[in-house]
Amino acid sequence: MISVTPTLNIDENEIEESFIRASGPGGQNVNKVATAVQLRFDAARCATLPEPVRARLRRLAGRRMTAEGVVVITAQRYRSQERNRTDALERLLALLREAAAPPPKRRPTRPGRAAKERRLQEKRQRGDTKRTRRPVSARDE
Repeated sequence: MISVTPTLNIDENEIEESFIRASGPGGQNVNKVATAVQLRFDAARCATLPEPVRARLRRLAGRRMTAEGVVVITAQRYRSQERNRTDALERLLALLREAAAPPPKRRPTRPGRAAKERRLQEKRQRGDTKRTRRPVSARDE
């Protein structure tokens, strides 16, 4: 089991890794060895993931989540396969930790007296500006 938070763990068997050829630096090694890692985590079928966390994960993952609910993370930052594996796993765990944290409660606030006065003053000033732009009529003279 991989510990995401003190209350949330995921099974190692639910994470699938495949290795692909990476682009970028690596010299001849890049043509011979599949160093990039494509990590897949099926969030839709994960039994230990609570529904609210799954919903937040869906929103946070964005394009990294497929229509079937599989989170796909590709890591090719490093030249070695092992470092890319740990990088992909850390990125998945960071995403899961962020989804596991409940959003803070919103406490409704009211504008202060100074803010209300500023708003009314700006409205008056804007009205005066518009009034001076009007064409002069015979009654106003």
